[in-house]
Amino acid sequence: MPAVLLGLAVALAAVNLRPALASVGPVLTELRADLGLSGGGAAVLTSVPVLCLGLLAPVAPALARRWGIEAVVALALGVLATGLLVRVVGGTAALFAGTVLASGAIAVANVLLPALVKRDFPASTGSMMGVYTMSLSGSAAVAAGTTAPLAEAAGGWRVGLGAWAVPAAAAALAWLPLARRGAAGADPGGRGGGPLRRDPLAWQVTAFFGLQSLCFYAVLSWLPTVYRDQGYSAVAAGAVLSVSALVQIPVTLLLPRLAARARTQRPHALAATVLTGLGLAGVLVAPTTAPYLWMVLLGIGQGGAFAVALTLIVLRARTATDTAGLSALAQSVGYVLAASGPLLVGAVHDRTGSWTPPLLLLLALLVPQAVAGLLAGRPLHAGARGEIASAAG
Repeated sequence: MPAVLLGLAVALAAVNLRPALASVGPVLTELRADLGLSGGGAAVLTSVPVLCLGLLAPVAPALARRWGIEAVVALALGVLATGLLVRVVGGTAALFAGTVLASGAIAVANVLLPALVKRDFPASTGSMMGVYTMSLSGSAAVAAGTTAPLAEAAGGWRVGLGAWAVPAAAAALAWLPLARRGAAGADPGGRGGGPLRRDPLAWQVTAFFGLQSLCFYAVLSWLPTVYRDQGYSAVAAGAVLSVSALVQIPVTLLLPRLAARARTQRPHALAATVLTGLGLAGVLVAPTTAPYLWMVLLGIGQGGAFAVALTLIVLRARTATDTAGLSALAQSVGYVLAASGPLLVGAVHDRTGSWTPPLLLLLALLVPQAVAGLLAGRPLHAGARGEIASAAG
């Protein structure tokens, strides 16, 4: 298949991997009121998807070895569309069941798409990772900004959330020709990262990935509620969050290319972490004074951290097989760690009745994130201590 068409297929898959997660926050208040979901239940709802991303990531390499990356990604997109429908057709049980189904599908695709980029775009890894991360961030921005207006126009949160099954189903159909190609040949599949579990650099990449994800999903889940409590409407609160997500689009497009060309990614990781802290500090001290400035800082910081984290997975691995293994390790452990973010923020807020303590907690966690980024950004390969990594291009 021509590289341009394969790149478009990767982008099409990627744009469906974040709306399932980003669409809940803007309508969480209405969802809770309709289903009678408690604050604790809402915290669990926002944590379950991220936990599934971690717990189910390790199965992806085994599935790829059996059926090929392309076939597994196509299947994952179909399961994603099914899960998005299931979560809006019934009560609380269906909501959680559909959430688990959709999140599991996202977990598998999350692991395999970077490995496909490493395998099929060896001369332009940085550029393709930029397209991939931009597609993720852009779709999150669209979901954050349009779900609440769609729900209001259609008369309920179910339509607002269920609508995201349509592009997922379209992507699954588009990947069917690729699935036949992938099933015909062997695909790289890391074997669970066995040797990598004993490599310090692999754990440093994992720590940076997990900590930036913790902060990202905590903000994604609860920032609209922070602004709802400040008197903002559902649409206005979703618009605030969407500004942060929109800012991430150019950042995630350009930064992987720049980071891949650099000898070390330490400055990129540190700058992204500092900017995230400035945005969170603004929300903490003066949330309504300059909300869009805080969102711009937060968007640059979190978008940059996410782009660096995914790029590190590719740069710190030597082959597509190693990339799949490191991707599975970083995302399994990292997302399990990240799942504590929405849960902790919700629990601390419920206990204190204030958003100040949870925001201070997120700020404090940026310190170990910065340390992990400085260590993971060194130009070495995981599994090959002392070997200098080359720029991906």
